[in-house]
Amino acid sequence: MTDIGRSEAGGRFASSSGPGWGWMIGYGVISIIFGALALIWPFPATLAATLLIGVAFVVSGIVALIAGVRGTGAESRGYTIILGLISIVAGVITVGWPLTGAISLTLVLAAWLLVRGITEIAYAFRMRRRRWMMLLYGVVNILLALMVVATVPLSALTIPGFILGMSFLFGGVVAIMAGVDQKSGTTAFRF
Repeated sequence: MTDIGRSEAGGRFASSSGPGWGWMIGYGVISIIFGALALIWPFPATLAATLLIGVAFVVSGIVALIAGVRGTGAESRGYTIILGLISIVAGVITVGWPLTGAISLTLVLAAWLLVRGITEIAYAFRMRRRRWMMLLYGVVNILLALMVVATVPLSALTIPGFILGMSFLFGGVVAIMAGVDQKSGTTAFRF
């Protein structure tokens, strides 16, 4: 064995594709499509994300409420019921007043981008190939987070859609490149 995923056969190197490369490339293509759509229509993307999060709050609140009511004897029963009620109220407010929810979503999105960017930079130092892309991706997400915080509340109606579009677009490119590397038998991370 001369390298991971490569073996010498008859004086030539034969590479073996890594598993899952097609899924990575498919994810990348879908991510690029969603990213492009969000960049073209940032306001509908913002409203769609806000409504989706509102529905998720309502559904998780209902599940928590049922779990709390039916979970007799559980120590966290009261907490679960209160959490369920708070989630339902937050979801109803977000769905009923999506423009107000967009401001909250904007702040949550900024926090998500910041944490994601820091994580991507940390993982970039473990990567063997295309480290610069992951570093750039992390820096882009951190800069996007700062841009969001600097523009709230005036641009809360389009910035989340625009930011999501940029993140999905860039993430799609990174996923496709990782899939191409995986197909060639190159491992993405060193351990």
